[in-house]
Amino acid sequence: MNKLELQKTANEVRKGIVTAVHGAKAGHPGGSLSAADIFTYLYFEEMNIDPKNPKDPDRDRFVLSKGHTAPGLYSVLANRGYFPVEDLPTLRHLGSYLQGHPCMQETPGVDMSSGSLGQGISAAVGMALAAKMDSKDYRVYTLLGDGEIEEGQVWEASMFAGHRKLDNLVVIVDNNGLQIDGKIEDVCSPYPIDKKFEAFNFHVININGNDFDELEAAFKEARATKGMPTAIICKTLKGKDVSFMENSIDWHGKAPNDEEYKIAMADLEKVGEALCQK
Repeated sequence: MNKLELQKTANEVRKGIVTAVHGAKAGHPGGSLSAADIFTYLYFEEMNIDPKNPKDPDRDRFVLSKGHTAPGLYSVLANRGYFPVEDLPTLRHLGSYLQGHPCMQETPGVDMSSGSLGQGISAAVGMALAAKMDSKDYRVYTLLGDGEIEEGQVWEASMFAGHRKLDNLVVIVDNNGLQIDGKIEDVCSPYPIDKKFEAFNFHVININGNDFDELEAAFKEARATKGMPTAIICKTLKGKDVSFMENSIDWHGKAPNDEEYKIAMADLEKVGEALCQK
């Protein structure tokens, strides 16, 4: 895909996020929208995956460590062909396979159940170690929230990954600056994020996580890095492309009502129209 196609796809992913959370009348739109470009690049460009064979033992793995942003993961999986986009509004409904947090037993394409913050990266590190022990070439990617990295378990896992030189592991931090209780710098500042990962023997790349050129360059650099894991620190905009959600703590974990849903979808339609004119 070229950059314009990726931007158009990310816009569809954002529409799916808003639709899913509106259908559930609950969920986490803000951090799903900030990471939509990251999800899109991973699933449409970076990872070796096949929606027709989601359990391929040689596939690349993805762990959503910040599991509350499941609407973002579900939307990209649906748009990639793992299941119908039409099922997104069943999010969190009784009997739906789209649970409030990712469940590997229920949802096609989900490699790890997650939601308890801090635990996903540990599972990803284990997967990366398994690949090394089995002499397999698959790569492992995990997405963390910047509030999530206040959890101690994140740094235990990072210490292990750096020590074991897991160069098949890419840790991505969605640095949108906001967590459930406010600005991350006010709640329990994890800054400087890059220096912390460097201290745990990671190769660190700082980028704008809403820019596909920078995402492409970062993931290529990660592939070329040998002998150490990579951490990509992505500066993003929480609630991106929905006017009333952008950079707002109020939309960390709240669903739009019918009127707000119409406004949000109209915002995203405008983004799509602008992209079609490029």
